[in-house]
Amino acid sequence: MRPRLRSETSADAECGARGVGFADRTIADLAKKQRGVVSRAQLLAVGVTSDSIKHRLRAGRLHRVHPGVYRAGHTAPIHGAREMAAVLACGNGAVVSHLSAAALLQLLPYPAKPGPVDITVAGRDPGSRRGIAVHRVTVLDERDVGSVRGVPVTTPARTILDLAAVLSSHSLERALAEAQVRRVVRRPDLVDQLGRNRGRRGTRMLRRVLALEGGPAPTRSDAERRLLRLVRAAELPIPRVNSRLGGYEVDFLWPEQRLVVEVDSFRFHSPRPRFERDRARDAALAAAGYTVIRVTWRQLVDTPEAVAARIAAALAVRR
Repeated sequence: MRPRLRSETSADAECGARGVGFADRTIADLAKKQRGVVSRAQLLAVGVTSDSIKHRLRAGRLHRVHPGVYRAGHTAPIHGAREMAAVLACGNGAVVSHLSAAALLQLLPYPAKPGPVDITVAGRDPGSRRGIAVHRVTVLDERDVGSVRGVPVTTPARTILDLAAVLSSHSLERALAEAQVRRVVRRPDLVDQLGRNRGRRGTRMLRRVLALEGGPAPTRSDAERRLLRLVRAAELPIPRVNSRLGGYEVDFLWPEQRLVVEVDSFRFHSPRPRFERDRARDAALAAAGYTVIRVTWRQLVDTPEAVAARIAAALAVRR
């Protein structure tokens, strides 16, 4: 067994009569509940001394993330550790919000290169922190706070309202549609948010998206979103989006008119096997009595009016 170094023995001894290893066990217990991160204030509060903390920082058993906030053990963070560290850095009552909350709640994709962590703090100024975007509010209702794997985060409905202040209408629609698909937000939840936050930035945008004919629709690509906007602008009937039909998933479906519209893109549809599978599917749907129209990105960009007219004509024939 490796003999203890003098500094290790003295650092543990400073924790008093609780015995050797008390500090390590305490840090591990806290970190386990907090995505692998702990704060200096928490450690001091449970009896880990300042010298013991310094010793573990020097030994590489704690790693500084923010002033007074440390990652315990390995240097590689686990999912949610950045957000939890930002919460601890901002103090009591701080919660993850806005884009960071949307990523944790899986309403938006987790960014490949994460930016500053969005944190909302009520009633006080925690000061500036590198890597943290602080959003101050007068009051944060306890009904608007939840958690994701132990990380305090705004609820999906509150997150949607926060996103309405920072996203375009199309990006907001995408996040809201995802929330509805995941069944974490109901329309009454959003109406409640609007009622409790009258005049707040983002409320007008959220009302506009909620008022869209057919409601927010989930789409998986820029081309699909562009086509959905085109359908709305042309005042055509709103289709079902990414819907199941006869064992297939189709981009846009008008079930009463038995019309399917698929959006092709060069990136995803150029491989020959995929091309053959798509055409076989089109043939199967046609045999079942459905008209299938394929639209390309270039057509959506260069000749949107022609695309709308083509869909309108197919809908008219099928009435």
